Amino acid sequence: MALAAAAVAASRPSPAGLPRPLCRASAHPCRRPRFRLEASLSASTPAPAPATADDGAAAGPCPVVRFDMADFTVADRVSVGLHGRSDEMIFEATVRDPSSELYGSTVVLRQLTSSQAKRRGRRALEVLKKLARRQMMYHSYAMQVHGYVTPSKAMEEGDSPLVLVHGYHGSYSLRHWLQLSDWLPTLEATLALDEEQVRRVGDDSVGGPAVTRQLRLIRILMRDLLIGVNYLHSHGMAHTELRLENVHVSPVDKHVKVGILGNAVDFHDNDPSNSAVASNNERRKMMIAFDMRCVGFIMAKMVLRELMDSSTFQKFKSFLNKGNDPSCLREFLVPILSQNSPSGNIGLQMLDRHWGAGWNLLALLLATKSDKRISCVDALRHPFLCGPKWRISPTVNVVRWGLGSTAVRLAEDYIYGHHQRRRLAYFIELMEVLNPNSSTENWLRLLPGRWCLLYCTGRHIGLTLRQPTPRVLINDAFLTFAEAPESVDPILSLTSDIGFKIMPESDWPHDKSGTEGNLSVTTSARITPGRIYTNAEDGKESSSRITSSRYLGGKWGKAAKMKELPASLPTASVNVDEDDVDVSMSCGSTLNVKSARNVLQEVRTQTPPEMFDLSKIVCGTYIDSRLMVLRGVNGSALLFVRSNRTSDP
Repeated sequence: MALAAAAVAASRPSPAGLPRPLCRASAHPCRRPRFRLEASLSASTPAPAPATADDGAAAGPCPVVRFDMADFTVADRVSVGLHGRSDEMIFEATVRDPSSELYGSTVVLRQLTSSQAKRRGRRALEVLKKLARRQMMYHSYAMQVHGYVTPSKAMEEGDSPLVLVHGYHGSYSLRHWLQLSDWLPTLEATLALDEEQVRRVGDDSVGGPAVTRQLRLIRILMRDLLIGVNYLHSHGMAHTELRLENVHVSPVDKHVKVGILGNAVDFHDNDPSNSAVASNNERRKMMIAFDMRCVGFIMAKMVLRELMDSSTFQKFKSFLNKGNDPSCLREFLVPILSQNSPSGNIGLQMLDRHWGAGWNLLALLLATKSDKRISCVDALRHPFLCGPKWRISPTVNVVRWGLGSTAVRLAEDYIYGHHQRRRLAYFIELMEVLNPNSSTENWLRLLPGRWCLLYCTGRHIGLTLRQPTPRVLINDAFLTFAEAPESVDPILSLTSDIGFKIMPESDWPHDKSGTEGNLSVTTSARITPGRIYTNAEDGKESSSRITSSRYLGGKWGKAAKMKELPASLPTASVNVDEDDVDVSMSCGSTLNVKSARNVLQEVRTQTPPEMFDLSKIVCGTYIDSRLMVLRGVNGSALLFVRSNRTSDP
């Protein structure tokens, strides 16, 4: 019977609407009909002959096997997790040849009809031959291709499809696992997690809160995925088709399978006219970077399950396609993912753990520039994928990221006590010591953009203990740097935007509605090199020792690898033009002169003075693609986070 007949039979409903079980060689041989498949290879695409020992140097016998359709019993249904294209037909079958090593096991017959699909099938067989030297790794981390079906004599002359035989690794792909409502306990049961299993990721316990369980499971899946991808990269190939639909979790060996490798591409170009070493190295880097970006998308969907929704994922991908730095993903995603989760998003909690290590790994996997993306080996050593029992020595970049993430998390909470404010000021000063972009050129490159004020170490004045008139609530304060047009010198346009709301005086603690307003201050500034001294009393040796022990001791200071604190640090001096200042205020309601003056005074009282009088900004002491620290004339530090206005309304 032809493949089409088998497909028609598989589509027939079973009695009482129940799904039919898979046809196996030992399951009711007299009651159930067996379907026969006939397929062949076209004359223009000859069948790949099994390799012998001399087909490659020390390659050994080729594992590609020729099958006959009489070797299989085809099932009358197909698992939902078997992903196929429009030019493919997929069937589940059971090997019934007693002489075969696969006797009694379930396999997948993938019928490839178009020329492009046949090319993918032949490529999968070529990859199998190339990876035959390390079959154990291939079988552990790739969807094992067993061989192909030998064409029948009656169909050898026609343009018949190629039937590929590969392994069956469960009924679900990783996408189908994540779409289940109870995916976490179900996948834990499938992997049979015990203490021996969790030791693979540096943990020694099972169970725990949902965040801990999900993080442990994601570490297991991500490490297996990275090992499989690194196995391909080490053999000179890139996967190029890493998606959730192509990733399966085998319940037998508990490993992640990265597909049948039909689209795997060699790093080295076979074109003789383009065989330069530099060209091949560039091709290799680009292919590895493409695979790592795909791994980043898989990780993002596993951790943040809201990205499984197509509309949310489209916003996520649009943010990256517009050229925004992935290090700002947290500030972009938190407002989107926190809308329907008042108790806290589990994915955000996982990424925020361990000083924001998850956001750092995600940013490295999705880096805008391909040469900045992390490799598989470095990703396996990243703190996010290593459990608490593994001692990891973080790099200075990871330490900087952890300091900034901790400062952001502290600033997001309301600062009640003096010890919290002192701790946050300490983190900001540590960031200044570890500033990676101290040169003026780096400041001019990173400074343009819109920055949101997150925290100020100066005096905070609110509405709690005062009775001002009117009651003004500060929303967001932004500082925007833009390159001045037609300027020879490095002059930047500097704009401060302070949003506020005028609330009703009677019930303002409970009713935060009111009239929206905005205060804007615009001027120009020139960025020049400068320095800031770390010790206020340079002549006293005791003061220097106290300062050094404060900043160079502990786990944060050890990562800096500095024996003593330098006497001064390089900064970027901000020289504001005080003669060209434009101040404007707008409000949604009509105010008289006295009311407008009172509103302006209240806005100035609650905001740092540097945000209104821009000439009080002295210098910049820290900047990267995500955070910035500016110092005022009174010594207070202003912590900013980059704001990307790319979310769709």
